[in-house]
Amino acid sequence: MRLLMIGDVVAQTGCDFLASKLRDIKKRYNIDVTVINGENSASGNGITVHSCDFLTRIGADVVTTGNHAFKRRESLGIFDNVPHLIRPANYSDEVCGKGYYVLDMGRCQIAVINLMGVIYMEPLANPFRTVDEILAGIETKNIFVDFHAEATAEKKALGFYLAGRVTAVMGTHTHVQTADETILDGGTAYITDVGMTGPEDSVLGVNKEIAIEKQRLNFPVRFAEADTPCFINGVVVEFDEKAGRASHIERIIER
Repeated sequence: MRLLMIGDVVAQTGCDFLASKLRDIKKRYNIDVTVINGENSASGNGITVHSCDFLTRIGADVVTTGNHAFKRRESLGIFDNVPHLIRPANYSDEVCGKGYYVLDMGRCQIAVINLMGVIYMEPLANPFRTVDEILAGIETKNIFVDFHAEATAEKKALGFYLAGRVTAVMGTHTHVQTADETILDGGTAYITDVGMTGPEDSVLGVNKEIAIEKQRLNFPVRFAEADTPCFINGVVVEFDEKAGRASHIERIIER
């Protein structure tokens, strides 16, 4: 089987561009399951009822999030009402939503776990301990982890920690696709960051002039998404659904 992971989709422009290309990508790579990180899918970041529904309608089987999961307070209810929308599992159990989703494919089940790093991020529960607790209760061998984290060292460490225990560990959050895709010991696919989907000529999707002003002057600014041509960053993971082991991981960039 083949799973497609799409990196952080930025605003409506990123959503629209993904919609125009996703069907062709899925056909070309013979995709069975599609996971999309949608934590920036609403204009101004965060996720809304509209943007979650949009990603679902264009082909997302599971929508993951990250540190902007609860950016829009008016959208908090969707995490309890949309089963395939998940937030980082290392938030407190008292927070709305859940941290993983098990997709029933008929011939097999596929679990997607959402975790968030704690280095340079919010002080959530330890992601290593959190994932251990989740894995103890998951029966399927097909397990994919979206690790939404800032520090590359934390991502690499979790990849090695889960090697042979999950099918893939795929990093998100930095919006910059890394070139370190590999198959770790035990058949676990790994990449430090999948990248982003949105305006390519930008600073992580933000208008570059505004981002430069912010960093040059350290003065408050109002971020706005860039109005430039988009690209799509993602990875395709090929795996044996009976053993839960990955045999190949391939980065993709669509312009």
